[in-house]
Amino acid sequence: MLAVLLAISFPVLSGCGGASVDGVAAASASLPAPSPASSSVTAPASSSPPASSTSRPAPPSAPPPPSTTAVRSCRTPEFTTSDPDGGWSDGGYYVHNNMWNAGEAGPETLRACAYDNWYVESTQPDSTSVKTYPNVHKDINNQNGKPFNDYSVIKSTFAGRGPGTGVYDVAYDLWLNGVGNGAGVSELMVWTENRKQLPAGDKLTTYVAGGFTYDVWADDEGYVAFVSRSTQYSGSVDLKAMIAWAIGKGLLPPNPTVNQIGYGIEFCSTGGGKARFTLSDFSVTMS
Repeated sequence: MLAVLLAISFPVLSGCGGASVDGVAAASASLPAPSPASSSVTAPASSSPPASSTSRPAPPSAPPPPSTTAVRSCRTPEFTTSDPDGGWSDGGYYVHNNMWNAGEAGPETLRACAYDNWYVESTQPDSTSVKTYPNVHKDINNQNGKPFNDYSVIKSTFAGRGPGTGVYDVAYDLWLNGVGNGAGVSELMVWTENRKQLPAGDKLTTYVAGGFTYDVWADDEGYVAFVSRSTQYSGSVDLKAMIAWAIGKGLLPPNPTVNQIGYGIEFCSTGGGKARFTLSDFSVTMS
């Protein structure tokens, strides 16, 4: 678990700060592969198209108090990197600094005590493009994936907290039928915390699960985002139910392979100052 893997990032599109521009959420890959060609105007893009020009919804109400999940502290990191593509394998997961948009990004340093206990300090300029997506993810079958219908359970737990300043979203990123750009590749995101960020595509409907309501955004190229209306600093999500619902609505193809499941933060801006994202729990259960 201590082996360091080479990771290639695949950008995703989402707009920042309500602007009609291309942002990026990137899922990282632990197998070398060429960087996908960009279809973005202001930054490299992957399977998601430019963000909709739909007006940004009103900012969410003040987040609820933190859950009772114990706060973990990473005092003595096992791994530290400021490399734009630095990463670390631990416990069957991969922790990735993933500064995929390094050409526009400011400095960022990730320190990890474990795959489910790490933090990142990032300093990003006050502009609209997504700069980085530090994350932890699980590759399924060495990114070759397995058919969705083979699973009766796909669940995950999480605990992550953004800095409360700047422009960002904290989100799951799932890749289906491949990872990154490619014919037939789909992407599903679940946003658990959102500050002035806007998904790609159009808002179509709502989805309710676990006592939370999500606005569902989608485009016509295989991108789907479940955006929680209220902040979730920790909890669990039934990812199988979300994928199945999206398939039933025709937003995803039937029985896709599940190739990668990740969770992290998309930094668009920190207002030029240093900001910290802390992750204190993550797990994926598949059976």
